[in-house]
Amino acid sequence: MSVSMTEPREPDSSSGSMGRKQVLEAMSGLMMGMFVAILASTVVANALPRIVSELGGTQSSYTWVVTTELLAMTATVPLWGKLSDLYNKKLLIQLSLGLFVVGSLLAGFAGNIEILIGSRIAQGIGAGGLTALAQVIMAAIVSPRELGKYSGIFGAVFAVGTIAGPLIGGVMVDTSWLGWRWCFFFGVPFAIAAILLLQRTLKLPTIRRDVKVDYLGAFLIMAGVSTLLVWSSLAGHQFAWGSWWTAGLVTAGVVILGLAIYVESKVAEPILPLGLFRSRTITLTTVASFLVGIAMFGGTVFLSQYFQLSLGKSPTVAGLMSLPMIFGLLVSSTVSGQLISRTGKWKSHLLLGSVLMTAGLALLGTIDAKTDIVLLSAYMVVLGVGVGMLMQNLVLVAQNDVAAQDLGTATSTLSFFRSLGGSIGVSALGAVLASRVTALITDGLGPMPGGGEGGAVPNLATLPEPVANVIREAYGTATSELFLIAAPIAALVVVAVAFLKHSPLKTQSGSERLAEESTTSTAV
Repeated sequence: MSVSMTEPREPDSSSGSMGRKQVLEAMSGLMMGMFVAILASTVVANALPRIVSELGGTQSSYTWVVTTELLAMTATVPLWGKLSDLYNKKLLIQLSLGLFVVGSLLAGFAGNIEILIGSRIAQGIGAGGLTALAQVIMAAIVSPRELGKYSGIFGAVFAVGTIAGPLIGGVMVDTSWLGWRWCFFFGVPFAIAAILLLQRTLKLPTIRRDVKVDYLGAFLIMAGVSTLLVWSSLAGHQFAWGSWWTAGLVTAGVVILGLAIYVESKVAEPILPLGLFRSRTITLTTVASFLVGIAMFGGTVFLSQYFQLSLGKSPTVAGLMSLPMIFGLLVSSTVSGQLISRTGKWKSHLLLGSVLMTAGLALLGTIDAKTDIVLLSAYMVVLGVGVGMLMQNLVLVAQNDVAAQDLGTATSTLSFFRSLGGSIGVSALGAVLASRVTALITDGLGPMPGGGEGGAVPNLATLPEPVANVIREAYGTATSELFLIAAPIAALVVVAVAFLKHSPLKTQSGSERLAEESTTSTAV
């Protein structure tokens, strides 16, 4: 089932070349959009314990507020990426920003936890577009060899958004005349500003093509992935891992994805072209991105909860405590990008990054409710440096390996599998955390009324000190166990990267390569 469309021609210059000044101008809107996408998750990181508590949510709800956005983002990234190979990229990224605005407003006005979770779907769909399209557009206007020079800016925006988000969220929660709702309203003016900036600065040539969008394949991919993510989110506390529910949901998810693979092998314009995976580079970078998602997102998303519920810090202080990891990420992504552009050599950076990420997660597996802040910060720096050397450079290596007409699909494929890994990591490890916290609290205090698995997220300020101490110890122990699970998963990234074959970075931008490939095709 396909729908045939012809993309309208953009009125911009047909030249694929842009000067540094033009690239930086276009990047202003892209960076604003990326900042908004990062804010969607980070601004609520330190506010979530308070939000979930005030809206009467549970530990399960806490996980779902995070997972729902990741699920929506993950499921839609391949579609956004494919559409970017076929239609007007500027219009698509503006549309994704518009969806983010709608989701943010709904979240800000949410009256209960169910509406909040629902609003995160719209935010996730918008964030999926931003995740796929920002890197696709950069690859279209900058060559792989030069992209490292700009990856530092990407890293800086990522770092600022990640640092500013928790701090802003913490300050808003702690400020009585603002409150947590402004965590969602805060990003709206930035998203609107990004839409206007992109309209004025982004100029991309578009080659007219007759296209067919594989909507059936897109639906099957989204349905199959969503089914498996729902299973991994609910298993362990809504039903047992070995139950009939598990058998039914896993079977349904696998069958649907099997149908998706069949459809993708038959249609003219597949959402995820299976031919891409004939390339060893694409296959290994995809596997590495998936494992990075599981290890990094699955391990770190609960750090803010650990800072507040185990170490007893306020939301604002919890935001400040994330600075060491972000500082490591910012420095390593900037330095690594510059060195790769200067030398053209990338494999050693990926190997070192994967080793450091594994080491950082293993070190964080030793924390508890009494861990020294300086030691904790050192562990987070190690993790941040490793992640900074990995994430953007995996995308760069994949973009360098594919034809220009497949840049969007290849980029979104990596983003899709990284987000999929993150979604699985957050949901599965969130279920493990909820189960372990409940078991540890029960061991310390005995069965509590309504304290079954997925019990309410506690407000420590209202509890007697002996009870609060047991809960702090429970969250400290359970969080460290999550990192011990994530570390061996990260070790597999080292193996995947080790098998990558080094190839020189191309010196033409995606637009220039596309124009050249189109000319060659026409001549033939």
